[in-house]
Amino acid sequence: MTGTTPPSRRTQSRLPVGPLVAVALVAGVTATLLGAGHLKYARSVASAGMPCGASLELSRKLSHRAIGEVAALTMASKPRQIPDLAFTDGNGQPKKLSDWKGKTVLLNLWATWCVPCRKEMPALDKLEGKLGSDKFAVVAINIDTRDADKPKAFLRDANLTRLGNFHDDKAEAFQQLKGIGLAVGMPTSVLIDGQGCEIGNMSGPAEWDSPDAIELIQASLAH
Repeated sequence: MTGTTPPSRRTQSRLPVGPLVAVALVAGVTATLLGAGHLKYARSVASAGMPCGASLELSRKLSHRAIGEVAALTMASKPRQIPDLAFTDGNGQPKKLSDWKGKTVLLNLWATWCVPCRKEMPALDKLEGKLGSDKFAVVAINIDTRDADKPKAFLRDANLTRLGNFHDDKAEAFQQLKGIGLAVGMPTSVLIDGQGCEIGNMSGPAEWDSPDAIELIQASLAH
């Protein structure tokens, strides 16, 4: 009887087993060389190399501190770089958010026509007085688009001397933050690390000089 002779059992067993044995050997050698601790270290290095990976990890560590007066703070759930917002200071000189690189920043957008904004400003002024340093700053940007003297007068009349008179008369900062899903109303606040990455954000006012807020921000500076 003619026909194709089937391969021997020995030959059949070599074909599937060979690659499996090789994979098993490589996996075993890798596990032996690296070990659990080294694998964990490798993962942490990869995470650190991700843009804003460190700020995302910090956000997770601080999440339990978003309570009380800052319970509305939404902690970052994904790595997000904040645009390098452009505005002017009280002397009309150009400024950018990156001018504060290396500092943790509480960025705040406000307007004189926004009642909650006006009520919140004294707390922001006190926060800057308590924690403002070479490590932290409150950067409150006014977005009135018509009368640049109005916000200046408001700060003066309310005796808010610690906050800078920062102004964006085109409200482009609001539009840029809105474009990345961070500005949905006024006031808007974003806590940003020294690399310009989001730690958390809030839509609406808060008592930023409260113990809850102070403790959260101080904890962010300790990492």
